[in-house]
Amino acid sequence: MSDPTTNLPSEIRHELHELRKDWWWFLLLGIGLIVLGLVALGSCFVTSLAVVVFFGLLLVIGGAVQVASAFWAGRWSGMLLSLLLGIFYIVTGVLMIDAPIEAMQAIVLLIAAFLIVGGLFRIVAALAVRFPAWGWQLLSGAVSVLLGLMINKGWPDNSVFIIGLFLGIELIFSGWYWVMLSIGVRSLPAGSDS
Repeated sequence: MSDPTTNLPSEIRHELHELRKDWWWFLLLGIGLIVLGLVALGSCFVTSLAVVVFFGLLLVIGGAVQVASAFWAGRWSGMLLSLLLGIFYIVTGVLMIDAPIEAMQAIVLLIAAFLIVGGLFRIVAALAVRFPAWGWQLLSGAVSVLLGLMINKGWPDNSVFIIGLFLGIELIFSGWYWVMLSIGVRSLPAGSDS
């Protein structure tokens, strides 16, 4: 059986052959992520709520650290800005925890805006440059714009499940990647990596 890594630099070949020993960890990680993704898809509202509350907690903790570091650093030119930023993080985090549904709505509206703007940029770039396989970028941009418009049209009613839906899909695809990586690494021939 020929080694598909023969054209790769020796450092990468060595790393891939080292990973072959523990391929099953990647398989377990992939299966775990797929299961979590399916759970997230099965309970999109709970997942969305958990993500928003967790993000709010992270903002509160990050803000507290920012405020503490502003005082700890003492007098420096950026102390006031650092202090205000920390307070902003804390207030935003507390508001997200206190009103998670409204926070979900705001985040989903931002997601829609990012999808629309990002998709439009990809469409314009694909049409302007027309590099090899530019049609795929055009399609990707069109899909992003369409998704953004669909989310915006259903807003705010769809806010309670969009974050959980997107997270579930991301977890499933990430899990599938790790499963396929484990299979690919396992199928490498054992032997020298020279």
